[in-house]
Amino acid sequence: MELIKSNITEILLLLFLIVTFLQSGIDKVTDWKGNVSFITEHFKNSPLKNMVPLLLAVILVLEILAGALMFVGIFHLSTTGVKEIALTGTILSALSLIFLLVGQRLAKDYAGAMTLAVYFSIAIFGVYLLSK
Repeated sequence: MELIKSNITEILLLLFLIVTFLQSGIDKVTDWKGNVSFITEHFKNSPLKNMVPLLLAVILVLEILAGALMFVGIFHLSTTGVKEIALTGTILSALSLIFLLVGQRLAKDYAGAMTLAVYFSIAIFGVYLLSK
C-alpha cells in the first residue's frame, strides 16, 4: 500500500493514458472498416492518402502495446516500485501522439492537431515523472 501511496500521481496518470490508448485501440479493432473509411476520407487531400490502412495498423499496434505496457507497469509500480515498464509504455504513447500529430498537420486538421497537444502534455509529464 505504501508503494501505491508514494506513486499515486504516476498511477493516476497511467490510468488516464491506459483508458485513452486502450479504448482507441479497441475501437480500431472492433470497427476497422469504419475507421479506415473515416480516416481515408480525412486524409484524401494529403500525401498519406494511399497509406491509410498501413499507418492505421501502425498506430493500432502502438496504442495497444503502450496501453498494455502501462497496465503491466502499474502492477510493477504498485508491487515493486519498478518504473521501467510503465515508462516504456508512456514513451510509446508519446510517440504515438507525435505520429498522430504529423498526420493531423498533413491533413491540415489544425484543430485536431491542437487537441493532441493536451494528451501529449500529459504523456510527457508521465515520462518526466517515471524517468526520475
